[in-house]
Amino acid sequence: MTASLRKLGSSSLEVFPLALGGNVFGWTADRDTSFAVLDAYAAAGGNFVDTADSYSAWAEGNKGGESETIIGEWVRARGNRDQVVIATKVSQHPDYQGLTAANIKAAADASLHRLGTDHIDLYYTHFDQPDVPVEEIIGALDELVRAGKVRYIGASNISAERLKESLDFSDRAGLARYVALQPHYNLVSRDTYEGPLQDVAAREGLSAVPYFALASGFLTGKYRPGTTVDSARAGSAAKHLDSERGQKVLTALDEVAAAHDTAAATVALAWLAAQPTVAAPIASARTVDQLPALLDVAELTLTTAELDRLTEASA
Repeated sequence: MTASLRKLGSSSLEVFPLALGGNVFGWTADRDTSFAVLDAYAAAGGNFVDTADSYSAWAEGNKGGESETIIGEWVRARGNRDQVVIATKVSQHPDYQGLTAANIKAAADASLHRLGTDHIDLYYTHFDQPDVPVEEIIGALDELVRAGKVRYIGASNISAERLKESLDFSDRAGLARYVALQPHYNLVSRDTYEGPLQDVAAREGLSAVPYFALASGFLTGKYRPGTTVDSARAGSAAKHLDSERGQKVLTALDEVAAAHDTAAATVALAWLAAQPTVAAPIASARTVDQLPALLDVAELTLTTAELDRLTEASA
């Protein structure tokens, strides 16, 4: 696969048009399976791996950081650190909650240790903490950049107002500036990004790297009336079946997928990848078999009519 890489905002990072989600590593994918998925992704030209310090603290027996540890072990085993753009996040690890300056710095050091590397390529604030001034958050992130521990910074789960306030402060103070935004965005959840947040990203030159790109699996098309799916996220995905929009989107996905002889998941990701500001949707695979439909987004270009059809169905 010779997919052209996409530039991430104003950074020097160039990324594959599909970010591989690391939320399943150490949760629904064990170490060996995670290695196999990462190997297959890299073999296809993939170079953008997304994780967080809290993945996957929610799983029984886990403490948080399991995903980072597995990614770090894989990178060391393959000797490919310079070929992989690693993105991780701060604020949700059970031992490192929030976005105070002290916490950001301590959490970054813990992430670096688990990843077994001296730098994080893209470091996101995972969930904004509105009671912490943007000056404190940006100041701490800037220190990490100046120390060489972080190359670029990004924000996830933040309001348009706080994002703009953060960017304005960075500009005024001459400090590190967000280059990427990780919003909740997909065909059945458009208002979580479109509007003020997308406007700020577009105006300020940020790239979006949407999470829940496949709506917890709903947009793979495997959830249909009367079907039961064996997945840890089946409940959150199946709820879209009850909505008129969910049904319309599935119909449109089926039509476009049939025209290209490809999977519904590929079409859903291709629609997202074609939206203004989007650099690379995030999707995870808990088995190697789930990967081809995700990787195919790099090869699929939808026509204007097909994009319009999907946009209309998802309105």
